[in-house]
Amino acid sequence: MAHKIKPNLSIAQIINMSMGFLGIQMAFGLQNGNASRILANLGADVHELSWFWLVAPITGLIVQPIIGHMGDNTWSPLGRRKPYFLIGAVLCAIGLVLLPNAASVTHLIAANVLLLAVIFLAMMDFSVNIAMEPFRALVGDMLPKHQGTLGFSIQTILIGVGAVIGSEMPNWLTKLGVSNVAPEGYVADNVIYAFYVGAAVLMISILYTIFTTREYSPKEFAEFAGEESIAEPSKFSQMFRDFSAIPTLMKKLGIVQFFSWFALFTMWVFTTSALATHQFGLSPEDTKSLEFNKAGDLTGHLFGLYNLFAIPFAFLLTPIAKKIGKKETHALALFCGGLGLISMFFIKDINMLWISMVGLGFAWASILAMPYAMLIDAIPQRKMGVYMGIFNFFIVVPQIINGIFGGPVVKNLFGNLAMDYVVVGGVCMLIAAAVTMFLIKNDANETPQEIEEEIKQVHF
Repeated sequence: MAHKIKPNLSIAQIINMSMGFLGIQMAFGLQNGNASRILANLGADVHELSWFWLVAPITGLIVQPIIGHMGDNTWSPLGRRKPYFLIGAVLCAIGLVLLPNAASVTHLIAANVLLLAVIFLAMMDFSVNIAMEPFRALVGDMLPKHQGTLGFSIQTILIGVGAVIGSEMPNWLTKLGVSNVAPEGYVADNVIYAFYVGAAVLMISILYTIFTTREYSPKEFAEFAGEESIAEPSKFSQMFRDFSAIPTLMKKLGIVQFFSWFALFTMWVFTTSALATHQFGLSPEDTKSLEFNKAGDLTGHLFGLYNLFAIPFAFLLTPIAKKIGKKETHALALFCGGLGLISMFFIKDINMLWISMVGLGFAWASILAMPYAMLIDAIPQRKMGVYMGIFNFFIVVPQIINGIFGGPVVKNLFGNLAMDYVVVGGVCMLIAAAVTMFLIKNDANETPQEIEEEIKQVHF
């Protein structure tokens, strides 16, 4: 049976199907910019922060492949991926409300405040992963392969917009007169109210995607794959076969992802403490002062800037990739990101740190788009969700390793001066750029059909 060609989607249709990512990334931006600050306000020491951050990659490691597999085999009246958008959004919105209020909730139920904060953080991470993975798979579901780079670039633009809003929201609220000073054992009001706004935007954007996007039916997917009948849902055990037959290209991209996300995790966890000690001249133990909270506001501002700079770079990714190639574009972006992180050590004037964020913006735009654009050419259509989930392993494993060892390294090797470890993150991103250039081939390694044959040959 000749397969039917997927129709091209308009820019407006791609925006509609990706709009939920704006809300997801606003929640992600709020978490990245404020989780370390919240935990420090509640009593965590700098060398403990990476351990608390472990909940994010661990939940991603578990949740994303399972949700990907379930999405591949879900056919509900609401759609294939949309049920997971909705469930994840509701749970994440609840987590956004509870996390900055952990101290208040603690008094109601007589719990340990840091333990409760970590539980709420885990709830956010669990639900964000439920909502996020299907959006990646949706691009593969809905778009013909030649529109893949465009689809992921538009997602990157919306991610950038959401992250800018989320990262800057506490700072904007401070300028509107909301207090950014945390009472002893509590979180500052500007952070609490920013999380409330994030919860509202998340729900609105997810609902927008749900109501404006029609997913293809099982019959249509069968026609696109050139199949006579609709494939039967596969069992969970099939995930192990899928993992054993991952494409060669995914393995090589996995190495790039490892070093890239090791660097990003370093930046997200330690920037507030790095700025506090390196640029503001505070001691590592000073986490309650006005100056420390200014460092926290600055972190949110800088994270907003790199996401802002990622937006124009996302527009440029497709033409640059057409000109010099996908892998060359990604390598160049990672190189700029590495220089950006390293430059934070040398720039002492906080008003000039925006220069570092330019390179990070280029890297972030590419990290969110180019690996996936390279990968979808080698993934079978009916395995899009589970392989996107498996690909997430290469994102979360480096974060877990960094989370376990990063704190002790900062404490014992760098004397709790976190900026030195941020430089290590920059070096890791330079390594990722080198691996991209010298390990990734320009040609696709395996066709989706070859991968399907490999899967069939795996037995358990």
